[in-house]
Amino acid sequence: MRDHRFRRRIAAVAAMGGLAVSGSVVVSGPDSVADALASQVRPSADQTQQRLDGLVRDDRFPAALAAVRDRSGRIRDYTAGVGDLKTRSKVPVDGQVRIGSNTKTFTSVVVLQLVGEGKVGLDRPIETYLPKLIRGDGIDGRHITVRQLLQHTSGLPNYTNFLANGFLPFQHTYSEPRELLDMALAQKADFKPGAKWEYSNTNYIVLGLLIEKITHRPLVEEITQRVIDRAGLRHTYFPNVGDQTIHDRHPHGYTRDKPDQPLTDVTEMDPSWGWAAGQMVATPSDLDRFFTALLGGRLLKPAQLTEMRKTVEAPGLWPGARYGLGLLSTPLSCGGLAWGHGGDIDGYHTSNAATDDGRAATIAVTQLPETDGQVKHLLAAVDGALCG
Repeated sequence: MRDHRFRRRIAAVAAMGGLAVSGSVVVSGPDSVADALASQVRPSADQTQQRLDGLVRDDRFPAALAAVRDRSGRIRDYTAGVGDLKTRSKVPVDGQVRIGSNTKTFTSVVVLQLVGEGKVGLDRPIETYLPKLIRGDGIDGRHITVRQLLQHTSGLPNYTNFLANGFLPFQHTYSEPRELLDMALAQKADFKPGAKWEYSNTNYIVLGLLIEKITHRPLVEEITQRVIDRAGLRHTYFPNVGDQTIHDRHPHGYTRDKPDQPLTDVTEMDPSWGWAAGQMVATPSDLDRFFTALLGGRLLKPAQLTEMRKTVEAPGLWPGARYGLGLLSTPLSCGGLAWGHGGDIDGYHTSNAATDDGRAATIAVTQLPETDGQVKHLLAAVDGALCG
């Protein structure tokens, strides 16, 4: 995965991370892609549309799509670029994309619901629920709390840093959650629990196992019934075992190992290596609805939502960003805070945020960011959509 490549970049820490790929299905070289996409951009007076056009024209993303929700609840959709580099088909309006680490917020909601039901204690050791499972060099589940897992202060090594270089060996391979956990536990602890903040996908693999242990049901079922259905998300799902496709209308996703290599279509993949940390699929408008429902108190009791919004400093993110329990806060240029997460998985990146007064914005692109400039433009586009 690309966690090692993007560790210093803004979006990588707040997202699932991607796999470095050496692909076999070449769709175009970087210059020809840019030329082709530039021809798709049309003049617009709408600032959000202008920013999306810039992401395609200047940042060379194959496609960009967005959904912006205003205070009244009205959602406006945007697209730019092409949905398929081979056919040059249009980008589907509000198409489905893989949402990477936005999955963590869904997982966190289920855990916090279990806390509200008295079945899990936030400050209880994970050993209480998964006895003798979390063990390794400097790793002891008796000293790691559920809160620290949700907050990325556990010190557990990030399993995605230890996957073999290259996406191709994993693209169509099913991974058991315990395999992913064992990969991390074979490494030394990054730091003592609570000593600092450091993003680790492993935390959410453990939390997925916690959910299944407490509920005695599959994670996919719990997230579907407790979050997706309750929030009324009609185009969001957690892919089941063996599901490698994106079900509804969607733009194709692309990746490459190095910036000077051709893009490869990786739309179809087995996302099980993301599991509770990054496996889900959604549309931009559904992500707006999800975060609006969450902040509006429709998914958690007030006490648990308050805990979710208690944040710590998150070094390595953008200025002012802080991390709560599966939720990020970001200062807006127009004042106040926005809340969201963001997600990366090979082929797709999403940047998103919502405010307490009902505004929300999600922007997705169909290739992982490769430069700090691209990331800054994505964040600026979300900020502009909320503040414009």
